Amino acid sequence: MGLDIDRERFEDDDRRRFRTRLARALEALEELLRRPGFGEGAASIGAELEVSLIDGLGSPLPINRAVLFEALDPQVSLELDRFNLEINTRPVPLAGRPFAGLEHELAQGLGAIRRAAAAHGGRVVTIGILPTLRADDLTSAALTDSRRFRALSAEIRHLRHEPFEVRIEGDDRLTITSDDVTLQGANTSLQVHLRVAPVAYAATFNAAQIVTAPALAVATNSPLFLGRRLWEETRIALFRQSVDDRAGAEDWRPARVSFGHGWVRASALEPFAESVAFHPPLLPLCSAEEDPVASVRAGGIPALEELRLHQGTVWHWNRAVYDPGAGGHLRVELRALPAGPTVPDMVANAAFLVGATLGLAPDIERTLSGLTFGHARRNFYRAARHGLDAELLWPSAAGSSPEVVPAARLVERLLPVAERGLLAAGVDAEDVGRRLGLIAARLGRATTGARWQRRALDALARGRTSSEATDAMLEHYQRASESDVPVHEWSVP
Repeated sequence: MGLDIDRERFEDDDRRRFRTRLARALEALEELLRRPGFGEGAASIGAELEVSLIDGLGSPLPINRAVLFEALDPQVSLELDRFNLEINTRPVPLAGRPFAGLEHELAQGLGAIRRAAAAHGGRVVTIGILPTLRADDLTSAALTDSRRFRALSAEIRHLRHEPFEVRIEGDDRLTITSDDVTLQGANTSLQVHLRVAPVAYAATFNAAQIVTAPALAVATNSPLFLGRRLWEETRIALFRQSVDDRAGAEDWRPARVSFGHGWVRASALEPFAESVAFHPPLLPLCSAEEDPVASVRAGGIPALEELRLHQGTVWHWNRAVYDPGAGGHLRVELRALPAGPTVPDMVANAAFLVGATLGLAPDIERTLSGLTFGHARRNFYRAARHGLDAELLWPSAAGSSPEVVPAARLVERLLPVAERGLLAAGVDAEDVGRRLGLIAARLGRATTGARWQRRALDALARGRTSSEATDAMLEHYQRASESDVPVHEWSVP
């Protein structure tokens, strides 16, 4: 959800000035992208991991500020609800052993939070949605005490004019209303950042859009919310609806959380311009210190603070990022993966998604000729709902396209594509083999975090109430997660 801000109340004049600044930022970015050599450099990856704090009984523990203070780790930051924290890893070169480095940093961050939480009687769990949440845990009182979060909530409610309503249909049905955005805090994810050169941006971004569905299908870990069995990755439906700023069915604007609205045709400018055109500002804070166009024309690298702030409030599942650091560069932020079950599982998910993206990108034109954007969007939501049981559309090697391919079979097909992409990027063969081997083993056992949760809940339901079975399941999950044994090796209690 980003860094804190110094104001939380805005007027119409603030919004008008901010829109003017956004237009100027887009002009500057367009000129910057034409500059020879801009954004070139070694590919790198980094990650953000959101976690939940729980008490000894497995209920959410709203003490994130106390744990943050105790942890004394600059890579740990606050998240939306009081029982959430986030770990931010440092970027590392993609060449070499990046996933070993990512695993080490995530483990270190989790260790710091676990030790700090233990001092306050708390524990940490990495899971897409905490299954022990109750509606009472997600009231306005759950919002973290932060100007940024209060301002986001107030501005979204200002645009919406009515309570948030969430409707999700899976095995069960859920309908819930909320006066605040705190339902979003039920979601925790692993977000992966991939640095991409501008010349390769369109191909890489489009490839990421295509492979996100199968990557999500094999990584699902959020089947439960408020006592209901819903989607395999319920986060996808919940996030979209819990921060929807549209004022009723007649509001023409696209959802603020979405898969996107079309392929990137030529330039990284397109997703930024789309965000500015489609979505009103939520945090209209203007920087008075920079004329970004003048900065570019003088040979500088503009901060583009307004554009970065605005882009951080449009939550596409794959999001374009501009960063003035390291000489200025672009990233694709891959946002769809859930937190958990274990650090090795999450790193394997990241490796498969990044590798499949890089492996497919050189062949993107042929792929796009057999798959529409609508097909890719359909695949994404099918994968979120059904996981490895999803039937996905994929370009046909022979005959008319697309063809229907079971998600598990498509993941199997994409494993050598991911391997090729990672090796071509200079990733060490042992690092590649270890991560993709875990994905292959997960396929072989037909087990994801979501499937394990469902099986464990069924096994524990005998002789227990639904609430007791859920509590017991989370206890087994939390212990297994801390062991770092991959989920496909977990036994069902």
